[in-house]
This record gives sequence, C-alpha cells and structure tokens, in this order.
Amino acid sequence: MLIAGVDEVGRGALAGPVTAAAVILNSNLKIEGLKDSKSLSVKKRKNLNKEIKNNSVDWSIASVDSKKIDSINILQASLLAMEKAIKGLSKTPDMVLIDGQFSLDIAIPSFAIIKGDTKYQNIMAASILAKVSRDKLMEKFGRKYPKYGFELHKGYPTKSHINKIKLVGPCAEHRLTFKPVRCIINKKF
Repeated sequence: MLIAGVDEVGRGALAGPVTAAAVILNSNLKIEGLKDSKSLSVKKRKNLNKEIKNNSVDWSIASVDSKKIDSINILQASLLAMEKAIKGLSKTPDMVLIDGQFSLDIAIPSFAIIKGDTKYQNIMAASILAKVSRDKLMEKFGRKYPKYGFELHKGYPTKSHINKIKLVGPCAEHRLTFKPVRCIINKKF
C-alpha cells in the first residue's frame, strides 16, 4: 500500500509562498532521525532532505505564491499547495495522510491528522522537504530584495522584518492582505 504524507510550511509568514510536499516513503527502508522539520537543525534538515529524496518511492513539492495567497486566503492557498503536491507525484498513492485539521478535495482516501507531523514518518518527511524548499526560495528572495533580510527570517513577522517593511514598504513577495503588512500600507501602526 502506497501512503503519502503531506505537510505545508509558510502559513504564518508575511512574505513568500506557502509550500507543501507530498512523500511516499519506502516501507522497506527506515530513515533515521525523522522529526517535524521545526524541531531539527538546518544542517540536519538538509541532510534528511537529501536522504528522503534519494530513498523515497516518490515525492513532490508545490508552492502557491503571495499573489494567489492574497486572492484566495492563506487556508485555501495551503490546501491548494497540498493538492498540487499530491497531483505532482508520479505514483498515485492508495491513501493520503494530511498534517492538520482540514481534509483535501481529492479522489484518493485521505485523512487529516492534527499534529500528524509528530506522529507519522511520511508527514515528517513531507514537512522536511517543504521547509528546505521554501527556505531555499526565501534565501533567493533575500538576494533579489536585500533590504528585507529574507534569508534570515524567511519572511516571518520578526521585529526586524516588520521594521524593514515600515521603512521601505512591501515588495512583490509580501502578502498584502496580512494584517501587519496591510496596517503598514494603511499607516495604522
């Protein structure tokens, strides 16, 4: 039975995409050290990212950009990214395990599992692939938009990031509908 784990990262960021991954682990191989991506060091995540990609039956990563997030809202964008990641798999899973409380509108039997990224290895693996992929993209945006420090905070609402938005305004990667950014644009801070 092919079981895909799905998770997303970047929901709480003020800039950049929401990124999801779907992973079908090889049931004959155990990948040591799998955990939720947030509980791993950058180095460990990068090492596991390679190992997951090299030893999985299949994997896929998908993102939804800030413009789409602003047009459909972050929840719908997160679900869309997860659906795109599943559709990006070359093998069709028999079942999908989704981190969180929301199911997906897909033809494959799927189950939403709260804190699934702490319970199921295939969701942990998806969490790691999504985090490494999104972090790499935010580092790229850090080079493209050097005033914001995206490579440091990855678009999340740190004090430094909010101060930079106040100082120079938002860039094309900012989510304009998110309250901190919207308040800065409307000068209500």
